[in-house]
Amino acid sequence: MEYFGIDLDQESRCRHYHSDLDIATLKCQACQKYYACYQCHDSLEDHPFEPSGKEEVYPVVCGACKNQLNLASYQKGFCPYCQKAFNPKCALHKDIYFKKE
Repeated sequence: MEYFGIDLDQESRCRHYHSDLDIATLKCQACQKYYACYQCHDSLEDHPFEPSGKEEVYPVVCGACKNQLNLASYQKGFCPYCQKAFNPKCALHKDIYFKKE
């Protein structure tokens, strides 16, 4: 699975978000690419990050194990495959990454 961002490490941490828990990559609905964060996306693409809607089957990829996740799995706060925790503060940005429906 390919994902993008600025100054990425092997678990998808970027220049903007780089704590041990910042391992989720999120899909832009417009370009269908996974990015470490919306800021990386907006710096590298020619369009703003567009949130995923309910029709998107896998809006998230775990940067640790590279498995695709549906929204319900991601919202549990940890990867169901490798058990690594996601940053709970990401919920502050949920409206950037996921459409309200």
